[in-house]
Amino acid sequence: MSEDRSAQARTDVNKDSFTMRTVLVSFVLLPVMAVAAESLKLDEAPIDTRDAISIQHGAKVFVNYCLNCHSASAMRYNRLEVLGLSPGQIKDNLMFTTDKPGEPMTVAMRPADAKQWFGVPPPDLSVVARARGADWLYTYLRSFYRDEATVTGWNNLVFPNVGMPHVLWELQGQQVLKAEERKGEHAAEHSKTLTVAVPGALNARDYDLLVADLVNYLVFMAEPVQQSRMQIGYAVLLFLGVLFVPVYLLKQDYWKDVH
Repeated sequence: MSEDRSAQARTDVNKDSFTMRTVLVSFVLLPVMAVAAESLKLDEAPIDTRDAISIQHGAKVFVNYCLNCHSASAMRYNRLEVLGLSPGQIKDNLMFTTDKPGEPMTVAMRPADAKQWFGVPPPDLSVVARARGADWLYTYLRSFYRDEATVTGWNNLVFPNVGMPHVLWELQGQQVLKAEERKGEHAAEHSKTLTVAVPGALNARDYDLLVADLVNYLVFMAEPVQQSRMQIGYAVLLFLGVLFVPVYLLKQDYWKDVH
């Protein structure tokens, strides 16, 4: 019995030691991760989560261009009703893989086929906006360029050697990468810029607006109840602010004779 207790104690000590090492390593890596994030130089996403029209357009873009490969299994079609869309509008314009509004946004492509074609199954995009951030998505979707060295023929400045092809290239056009080397004060500085070699169906401004609408929808999809949650929060704060007045006066009256 004593040997079992000793073994259990050693196991607990090892677990505690491992946990402590993990925490210490995390604190050591945090500054490195922060520097890496800062060097990315993301563009600010011009989105407004209160703009229902923008989110509706983003949903249309998502269904037509993204839902062919990427699922959104945590998002149901009938959630779009909070944007002012009727069940009929959702069914006629946004539902192509099912006829039930309560069904989640899934794809018909099998994971085995996706792995064979792309090397890895495309990830579910239900909460990609919360995982990556709106600025990352906005910059990423505008940073594809032609690269014949890759399997898909495309590459990305934000996500180098990404396995995803540029599904919006017909709209944006084909960009090419231009790398320049400049002599800095202490060492050579390298800069990378993208230029449109083959124009697409949209000009740069209209394409940026389309991407902004798509990102706006991805942010909405990651938390469809965000606006309702914020409104409830404001109402609660207002209620507490009003309630404070009678509570304070009651407290003053109760303790007025106490010195």
